[in-house]
Amino acid sequence: MSRKPPDLDKLATGIEAGERASLARAITLAESTRPDHRAAANALLARLLPRTGSAIRVGISGPPGAGKSTMIEKLGVDLCAKGHRVAVLAIDPSSTVRGGSILGDKTRMGELANHPDAFVRPTPSSGALGGVHDRTREALLLCEAAGFDIVIVETVGVGQSETAVSRLVDTLVVLLIAGAGDELQGIKKGVLEVADIVAINKADGDNKMRARRARKDFRAALHLVRPRSQHWSPPVLLASAMESTGLDELWAKVLEHRSLLQSIDVFDDKRESQRVDAMWHAVERGLMARLRRDPDAQAVARDVLDEVKSRNLTPGVAAQRIMDAFAPDD
Repeated sequence: MSRKPPDLDKLATGIEAGERASLARAITLAESTRPDHRAAANALLARLLPRTGSAIRVGISGPPGAGKSTMIEKLGVDLCAKGHRVAVLAIDPSSTVRGGSILGDKTRMGELANHPDAFVRPTPSSGALGGVHDRTREALLLCEAAGFDIVIVETVGVGQSETAVSRLVDTLVVLLIAGAGDELQGIKKGVLEVADIVAINKADGDNKMRARRARKDFRAALHLVRPRSQHWSPPVLLASAMESTGLDELWAKVLEHRSLLQSIDVFDDKRESQRVDAMWHAVERGLMARLRRDPDAQAVARDVLDEVKSRNLTPGVAAQRIMDAFAPDD
């Protein structure tokens, strides 16, 4: 972004009017690492906060090749046809050369991205663990402020550690496919441990029988994972994004799960817990940023670096010396 200070009044007015261009600029502002942009983004979110919180928040996770983008596009187009406004925050793997998105989900969701009632935002993971970007929560809130009543977060899809998205959404859908080794992954803890719904995609053509067997295996595997709630057992569904089958059932389960959370009075508690988690995450980010700017800490870091490399000093002891030298800003 340019060095010219952003016009927050103009941005806020545009977002309140549902302008996608204003929303895109605001998300770019929120994702910036510049301190002045961070302050501006925080001020913008504070102004827009009363307009947030009412959207249905859904996470879509799963391994590469499970068809997440195709599923989201078909589901999003269907939801738009039913009168919803759908925002998709697609977290892509980062290029190790330029740091940008490798896959470019916006180009792979062309129909949905061009729909007047949809907004698709690809964002590089920037090395963040957990399958989402550090600023995904801010982007989600901005989408809600722009009037999108459904926000879908698509994770990177690189492994079983993608649990951070469960701290952002109301319902987490894990998308899997049969015949690709995923049946064995089903008995591992990780992302399945926080799944609210499991959907086996590509249950079409010659793959139908394998998909049915996989559903049986996953149902058995889920019994080995301690449920997060005594009130909800994650269903295992069959779907085909290519044939647009199973989408209605999948969305019905998303609404059923949300309704259950509200009926047993845990929905608000979950949202509150997520806000507190976001606060502490922001504290950690802020402290790390200050530590990297602190001259005393950086001087010690330079001193211990070679000792750590040559194994004369353990990383733990070196880290403690850096932190002991760190003087947080007044």
